[in-house]
Amino acid sequence: MKRVFHLALPLFLTGFTALAQAEYKIAFVNGQRVVNESPQALRAKKKIEEEFKKRDLELQQMSKKLQSLQENLEKNGMTMAESERRNKEREFNELSRDFQRKQREFREDLNLRQNEEMAAIFERANKVIKQIAETEKYDLIVQEAVYFSPRIDITDKVIKALGEAK
Repeated sequence: MKRVFHLALPLFLTGFTALAQAEYKIAFVNGQRVVNESPQALRAKKKIEEEFKKRDLELQQMSKKLQSLQENLEKNGMTMAESERRNKEREFNELSRDFQRKQREFREDLNLRQNEEMAAIFERANKVIKQIAETEKYDLIVQEAVYFSPRIDITDKVIKALGEAK
């Protein structure tokens, strides 16, 4: 048994050496840059801004109204009649609850739309990355890394290809 092991060990090590010496073509893509700089991402951001512009303005107006109500209560609360002050406080509290609810809904809807758009961009980017990998014969392309050399970074190539694939 020892004899077989001593004969097989050099063959085994030779196989690992050959594997270690093989040439691999590896690349890195910075996914965050693709999402921030690709033409599709820029269009998606503008589209979302337009889509939510009206609601954002409405929330800003509500915020100003709340602020003016609060300032009025602080300034004139001591001189107001008790019933008038309670009515103003009730109005302020109702508007504040409504504002918080609308603000929460706004954030949830905005996050949902951003996630939908980003998912579509990632899907397109992954298709482009796969095309680049196949045409340029890459063995491995990674999107997350602790360290990568700038010479293997193909992010600009991916962004350019996304721009051409409108």
